[in-house]
Amino acid sequence: MDWAAAGYTAAALVCAAAATVIALVHIYRHLLHYAEPIYQRFIVRLIFMVPVYAVMSFLSLILPDNSIYFNSIREIYDAWVIYNFFSLCLAWVGGPGAVVVSLNGRTLKPSWFLMTCCFPAIPLDGRFIRRCKQGCLQFVILKPILVVITFILYAKGKYADGNFSVKQSYLYITIIYTVSYSMALYALAVFYAACRDLLRPYNPVPKFIMIKSVVFLTYWQGVLVFLAAKSRFIKNAEKAADLQNFVLCVEMLIAAIGHLFAFPYNEYAGPNGRPSGDFKGSLLHALKFNDFYHDTVHQFAPTYNEYVLYNHNEGDSTQRKYPSVSTVPSGRDVELSGISVMPANSAVTSSVSSNQADQEETMSTPIKDRVDNVGLYDLTDLLDVDLSNYPAKVPAISDVRKQ
Repeated sequence: MDWAAAGYTAAALVCAAAATVIALVHIYRHLLHYAEPIYQRFIVRLIFMVPVYAVMSFLSLILPDNSIYFNSIREIYDAWVIYNFFSLCLAWVGGPGAVVVSLNGRTLKPSWFLMTCCFPAIPLDGRFIRRCKQGCLQFVILKPILVVITFILYAKGKYADGNFSVKQSYLYITIIYTVSYSMALYALAVFYAACRDLLRPYNPVPKFIMIKSVVFLTYWQGVLVFLAAKSRFIKNAEKAADLQNFVLCVEMLIAAIGHLFAFPYNEYAGPNGRPSGDFKGSLLHALKFNDFYHDTVHQFAPTYNEYVLYNHNEGDSTQRKYPSVSTVPSGRDVELSGISVMPANSAVTSSVSSNQADQEETMSTPIKDRVDNVGLYDLTDLLDVDLSNYPAKVPAISDVRKQ
C-alpha cells in the first residue's frame, strides 16, 4: 500500500469537504438574505465555484481514468465565473446605460500595462461596453464546444492530458483555449481600468484578486505542471495530474475562506435586516440562465447594427426584494430612464414585450428609457386630488384685483 498516496488523498478529502461545507453555508446565508437579487445572483454563482472546483478535483484525484470528464466540468465553470464577475461589476455601476453616461466624453488612454500603447485612445461608449461583454461571452460559448471536441478526440485516441505531441490534439486545444481565455480576462481587465472610479464604492480590489487568482492561477498552474512532466521534473503526466488536483483541493479551502471576506452576506442583511424568507425562490432565481441568454442575443445578434443599451436584468421577472425593516437603497442601479408611476400592488416585470422590443431594435438613441424598480413607491395617493372645489376657469390677475 502506498501510504504517501493515501495520506495526500486523505488530506485532499478533508480540504475539499471543508471548502464545500464553508461555501455552501455561505451561499445559504446569501439566499436567506436575498435583498439584492440583481447583485446576489452573480455572487452566489461565483461562490459556487468553490464546491465545483473542490469536488471535481477530488474526483479526478481518486478516479484518474475518468478525470477528463471532471476536469471538463471544472473548466466550463471557469468561463462561467468570468462572465458572472463581469456581469456583477456592470450591475454594481448601474448597467451599460449608466456607465456610458457617467463616462461620457472620456477615453481610455494608450497604456503599456493594458497593451494599448500602439492604438489611439478608446472612447468609452456603448461599443466599448459591448466589446468587453463579447470578450467574456465568447469564452463561455467556446469552452463547451471545445469540451465536446475533446470528448470526440479522446474517444478516437487523439487526445491525452499533458501530451504536447504535434500528433495529438492536446497542444492545439490548449492553444485555442489559452487565446480565448486570455481574451476574456483581458476584456475584464480593460473594463475595470475604465470603470475603476465607478467601482470604488464596492471595494472591488479584493474581489478581483479572489476571482483572478482562482481562475487565472489554477489554469496556468495546470499548464506549468504538465510542462514540468514534459521536462521530466515530474515523473509523468499522471503524477502531474495528481499533484494539480491535490493542490486545487487545498487552494479551494483557502478560496472558500477568502470568499467570506470578499463577498460577505451581511452587507445585504444589514444591522436590522431580516431574512427575506423565500429560500427556494431565491435559489431558482440565482440558477436561472435567462440573463445569459439575453446577453448572448443582444451582443451577437446580427440585427443589432448599433449597440442598444438595455437593462442588465432584461428578461428577469423577479423584482428586487428588501428585508422588511431594512432601508431601501438609493437607486444607484437605476439606469437613465423616464420614470413610470404604477400602483404598488400592480405586477411589474422587467421583461420587455415583443412589440416594445421590435420598436427598440429600430431606435437610433443608444439608451432605452427603462427603470429597474418602478412600483417601489406608491404615488397614487398624491395623484388622487378632488378638483370639484376649484373654478373651471382661473380668473385673470386684473379681475382678482377688481374683486
